[in-house]
Amino acid sequence: MTFLDRSRTVAPPGWSRWLIPPAALSVHLSIGQAYAWSVFKPPLESSLDLSGTASALPFQLGIVMLGLSAAFGGTLVERNGPRWAMFVSLVCFSSGFLVAALGAATRQYWLVVLGYGFIGGIGLGIGYISPVSTLIKWFPDRPGMATGIAIMGFGGGALIASPWSSQMLESFGTDSSGIATTFLVHGLAYAAFMSLGVALVRVPPDGWKPPGWQPKAQTRALITAANVSARNALRTPQFWCLWVILCMNVTAGIGILEKAAPMITDFFAGTSAAVTASAAAGFVALLSLANMTGRILWSSASDLIGRKNIYRVYLGVGALMYLAIVQLGNDSTPLFVVCALVILSFYGGGFATIPAYLKDLFGTYQVGAIHGRLLTAWSTAGVLGPLIVNRVADAQESAGRSGPSLYTASLYIMIGLLVVGFAANELVRPVHPRFHEPQQEGRTREQQHQES
Repeated sequence: MTFLDRSRTVAPPGWSRWLIPPAALSVHLSIGQAYAWSVFKPPLESSLDLSGTASALPFQLGIVMLGLSAAFGGTLVERNGPRWAMFVSLVCFSSGFLVAALGAATRQYWLVVLGYGFIGGIGLGIGYISPVSTLIKWFPDRPGMATGIAIMGFGGGALIASPWSSQMLESFGTDSSGIATTFLVHGLAYAAFMSLGVALVRVPPDGWKPPGWQPKAQTRALITAANVSARNALRTPQFWCLWVILCMNVTAGIGILEKAAPMITDFFAGTSAAVTASAAAGFVALLSLANMTGRILWSSASDLIGRKNIYRVYLGVGALMYLAIVQLGNDSTPLFVVCALVILSFYGGGFATIPAYLKDLFGTYQVGAIHGRLLTAWSTAGVLGPLIVNRVADAQESAGRSGPSLYTASLYIMIGLLVVGFAANELVRPVHPRFHEPQQEGRTREQQHQES
């Protein structure tokens, strides 16, 4: 297992930094399968007699464990390096599918929740943060673009997984046996694909910088040349403002994403533009494409216009898109789809931009560990978003309502949450110098960290 030692992952002279994003993508494209969970909801509900709220539980627990494992494992990831982290992610994520397959085969739903949600969720969290600080160190000249490329894979995972899962369910069947076989194939295939990233990833040598690149004097007030430790970051109001921003943006996006397939079907049920199951699966794939595209597009734009300005777009324009869906959504299928795609592009962009926002405010010293702690906001949102949408829809259905009425109240709640996030973003200011690491001490610690 010395292959996993951080010292064995230091890049040799001449190593191309452009090999690091593909290594990160091999992990993020795999764990991004989580966004295709809505494809499994109808088969699970019919074969195991589950409610919409119950069928969302593996996904919700997976997102909770993503945030918790990222928070508690962030320091370990920084210490042990990205190869160790990617390997741990591979083991947990793939074995989670195997346990879920056993649960489906034996009709023991708690095993599906344990495997996909708990065990697989740990793989999600460790895998998600595994390349972040490494990418920022390899691309100090373009941190938003670099993290966007990798994190784009997490958003795009469902673009592959959604039609692939649908095809397997069609081939193997939508009963418990067919679901189990589909889970089994997923676990084995993703293990093989993620192993490519484990083998390829490298960290830069101490003191490395891109040839010909020199740090420029910062002209934006929110970009610091100092460093803040993960422990001190938790004591700053800036960290908690970013926590609220991420939580609100994720809650608003993840609710529609987790319920995507049944939502578009319900919105246009009984109209001349009724949506079939295959079309709904295609809609999930489109949302994944928007999620993926937004991660690279908007995070790259943040390098030009600044992180605070781009979050004004995510939160402000996102609220307007939700309002358009509430008021006009079922009048036009294209309008509904376009608004949903914009919302999901902002949702993905928010994930990809947050590591660069953290780097601007807290420096690069322990940005991976800080990012891991911030992802507890994702854990909270992973419960809130699906819970709000599913509980409201179940309550409205019990009251005899159908169609868009199932979602109107929850969509208004999402608008309110985005407004709260917008206000939190306006409160972000530069970190006070009392939280900065002493320059010489911070440098010494960073050198030790690179050597460990």
